[in-house]
Amino acid sequence: MSGAPATADAENTVDRVAEIQAEWRRERPDLDPAPQGVIGRLHRIALALTERLVAVYREFGLSEGEFDVLATLRRAGAPYERPAGELADHTLVTTGGLTKRVDRLEARGLVARRTEASDARKRLVRLTPDGRDLIDRAIAAHLDNERRILDALGEADTAALEPILTRWMRTLDAD
Repeated sequence: MSGAPATADAENTVDRVAEIQAEWRRERPDLDPAPQGVIGRLHRIALALTERLVAVYREFGLSEGEFDVLATLRRAGAPYERPAGELADHTLVTTGGLTKRVDRLEARGLVARRTEASDARKRLVRLTPDGRDLIDRAIAAHLDNERRILDALGEADTAALEPILTRWMRTLDAD
């Protein structure tokens, strides 16, 4: 990661969020648009990050959701399998949404379903060897991409952001 800070010009440039805040201050001086400075920028950053992340997934023929399912199975460790309900929890999608993703991945030979031996109602989803090969290549490219994205901030800013975002995420999750 580069330790170089962002340029002074980039830090002093008025961005679209600052313009929006100025417009609200002009039109509604009774309101404080200060929260937009953080929330508006985070929202725009999230959209820009998603575009950059999804571009890498597409290189491997995957949607964001499909990448998430394969990565969740790979992180489970051998035999790279999880119960469908647990997989839904780990990927933060409904079981219906998960079913559609798994159907597409199964049709491509990247995952397989099987019934739990001890409970016929329980379905397990497992990476196939082709699925494991694909996600191993995709996660390496994904992490390289994330590194490139963070390099623009430099090591100090990246290190400073992580505990702040972690604390904020815990607060939001608690709600």
